[in-house]
Amino acid sequence: MKRLHLFEIHELASCPVFIRRLATEYLSTVSGVFGAHRPVVPRLGQLLRETNSRVVVDLCSGGGGPAIRVADELRAQDDLKDVELVLTDLYPNAEAFSRASSNGKVRGALLPVDARAIPAELSGVRTLFDSFHHFRPEDARAILADARRHRAGILVVEGTERSAKGILGLVIAAPLLVLVLTPLVRPFTWWRLLFTYLVPLAPLLVLFDGVVSCLRTYTEEELRAFTRELEAPDYTWEVGVDRVAGQPLTWLKGTPRQRG
Repeated sequence: MKRLHLFEIHELASCPVFIRRLATEYLSTVSGVFGAHRPVVPRLGQLLRETNSRVVVDLCSGGGGPAIRVADELRAQDDLKDVELVLTDLYPNAEAFSRASSNGKVRGALLPVDARAIPAELSGVRTLFDSFHHFRPEDARAILADARRHRAGILVVEGTERSAKGILGLVIAAPLLVLVLTPLVRPFTWWRLLFTYLVPLAPLLVLFDGVVSCLRTYTEEELRAFTRELEAPDYTWEVGVDRVAGQPLTWLKGTPRQRG
């Protein structure tokens, strides 16, 4: 299936904030309910150890869900209990970042952060959870090239699949899951209930953006092609696929090598 770079409503610059929150805060909740990113915890832990870092800089954080939960699981390990998480986004959700920061080990960058050019002060291992497909190929390469240029570790994780099976499963499940899981979304707001159950904006939004996400998702071979273009003696790339309840979880890992 050919990759189509269509638009997702919630990532448009003109998208109203409340509509963006309908999507990002719901997706954060789904991640927590199903624990879909749990298999990458050991891989991220290994990357932190290999780079001698204890800071995770999460890019395109949205509502922050996957990164927050992964960081919590990392801290359960004795040698990673001091891991700090920095949430960033091109459109920062200040309210979500503030809630996440309450435990003292998470902080949010309230200024916009472009994943293609990370400011020098945001040093640490970079992560992208379910957001790499938002970028066109030239921008996706720029994200990886920026990590290599700054000798920063990076872990890209994608839970969507560009296939007829993946799209069909999403079409069947997504609207129902929105209806079932919306009461669990935090913060609780009456307008979220209004635009879910009386005016079905949220189910339609998640369905539309979900299908587009599938159509934009990079395959394992496409990710390998990106890394072949960025090979360097002092930096290694790995690409693979894990399975979670039969669903693919595609990942790309970049690790700076020790010099000398």
